[in-house]
Amino acid sequence: MNTDVIITCAVTGAGDTVSRSDKVPVTPRQIADAAIEAAHAGAAVTHIHVRDPETGKGSRDPDLFEEAVNLIRQDGVDVILNLTAGMGGDFNLDDDNPSRPGPGSDIVGPLERLQHVDRLRPEICSLDCGTINFGDGNETYVNPASWCRTMASRIREMGVKPEIEVFDLGQVRLACAMYDEGLIEDPPLFQVCLGIPWGAGADTRSMMTMADCLPQGANWAGFGISRMQMPMVAQAMLLGGNVRVGLEDNLYLKRGVLATNGQLVEKAAGIIEMMGGRVVGAAEARQKLGLAAA
Repeated sequence: MNTDVIITCAVTGAGDTVSRSDKVPVTPRQIADAAIEAAHAGAAVTHIHVRDPETGKGSRDPDLFEEAVNLIRQDGVDVILNLTAGMGGDFNLDDDNPSRPGPGSDIVGPLERLQHVDRLRPEICSLDCGTINFGDGNETYVNPASWCRTMASRIREMGVKPEIEVFDLGQVRLACAMYDEGLIEDPPLFQVCLGIPWGAGADTRSMMTMADCLPQGANWAGFGISRMQMPMVAQAMLLGGNVRVGLEDNLYLKRGVLATNGQLVEKAAGIIEMMGGRVVGAAEARQKLGLAAA
């Protein structure tokens, strides 16, 4: 069991959640405020997407990332910034012509997905390690192995720590191969992402199996979506990992009660403390994760 636990808060995501909760931050100011709120509640790391302020839909606009990041940095709160690099992989198959992207697709190459990371140089950025079906429709997230390697190499050149997001065992296998090839520096950092259709389920066996397949000495965190968010907080801690919560993954504090990011962090912290652990601050988290001092 891990008793010194890092909490990551994923404050907004890119999914269609804005219409379901007025707590989901949309503008750069709202996203920055959510990250600051999460940090004050106990999150050492904030995982940040941005959204189009007009539509609320997920965006990869570097200017929006820059505005949100600058607002957080200007506040002076001590928190590790983890910027998504996952946007630009959405492929919706066109049934009439499967060779072309359908409506809602957004596909760009691996280096274009890193433009905002290159500009802002956060301590961490995510690296989705593979391709996966999303739901029962035609949506697929596309990131082939060659693109994963290109992104990992460029992230290393930038001096940013990749948080390798893995959604099933095949993605763990690819990530381990990249680690063996020297594309990922020690200590590697993984995020075990559970419950997303159709990746691994948010259950004990899936988390344990994936964690057991990570490289020796890897740092890792895990999460489950929706109602499995808090059970997976306890499970990740028991299995020796760190935890992630936030409105990207779950909108509710309890049944029928919409949450803020700060409330979800506070609830996770309470679980950690009730299980005999303690919540680690940003400075100690940097030491654990092998990050350079801010």
